[in-house]
Amino acid sequence: MAKFEIPVYLFTGFLDSGKTKFIQETMEDKRFNLREPILILACEEGEEEYDLSKFTSKKVFIEYPESEDEINSLTLSEYAQKYNAKTIVIEYNGMWSISNLYDSVPDNWLIYQEMSFVDAKTILTYNQNMRNLVVDKFQEPDLVVFNRCEDSTDIMALHKLVRAVSRKPQIIYERTDGAIKQDDIEDPLPFDINADIIEIADKDFALWYRDLVEEMEKYEGKTVKFKGIAVTDKKLPDDSYAIGRHVMTCCVDDIEYKALACINSPIKDVEKKDWLIVTAKIKMDKHKLYRGKGPVLDLISAEKCSPPDEQVATFY
Repeated sequence: MAKFEIPVYLFTGFLDSGKTKFIQETMEDKRFNLREPILILACEEGEEEYDLSKFTSKKVFIEYPESEDEINSLTLSEYAQKYNAKTIVIEYNGMWSISNLYDSVPDNWLIYQEMSFVDAKTILTYNQNMRNLVVDKFQEPDLVVFNRCEDSTDIMALHKLVRAVSRKPQIIYERTDGAIKQDDIEDPLPFDINADIIEIADKDFALWYRDLVEEMEKYEGKTVKFKGIAVTDKKLPDDSYAIGRHVMTCCVDDIEYKALACINSPIKDVEKKDWLIVTAKIKMDKHKLYRGKGPVLDLISAEKCSPPDEQVATFY
């Protein structure tokens, strides 16, 4: 019998970064009036305190783990069993390793959402003195909220702080007057478009493919190297096959094979679903794979290889 999965909402950030206030306001929202027990694991105590009397749900319980040693699978399971909790909210201690939590959550706990709260006035100092803990908190969140922003706040510095660790999270900036601005800074491409050979890391294929099809002209005559999966078809010329990756834009339902036409293949025994590392020169030309012109890879070299760790490419 499959185990009942317990959804976990994880809130990270350093002391007094706004985690407790956000959780309090969420619990006061009528839309969060769940009928089943909710357990809050408050791993640090700041200036803000929870007021259970204002929560819309009357089945909310709080435990206060006092040390990182309590963050282990056995203790966490005991907390959930004590209250028969069906939802877990974790306000995590900013001085504790988030990787320890990931490694310790019980098998039936599923992290539905992770949000990181950051005091814009102090985070750069934290970064100078405790870089490892800052990086630790920016690796996996779905959303990073920089609060207490002012006119003098260096938004670019905050943006780069997150993007140096991960391209995954959405970023928003909350001013001291409550106004919210969504991050709209365009990130630089994670590969060198002017290199003699543009090397595309496995994790960057989706970004590169999108950039290629949107701005084909800037890739004319460029040489590129990447890993992809080959697809052969009798309808293609003898020296041609398609190579690309399965790409997920936002969810599993939209996974689609994104392919490029390859010509002058030096490998004569390429079979369907072979993984290859190819180096090729790009030219815009007509090919049967496209309806008209498209990016054609004039192969310089190709060799069979093992699949990447993540076979489906994403934009995160």
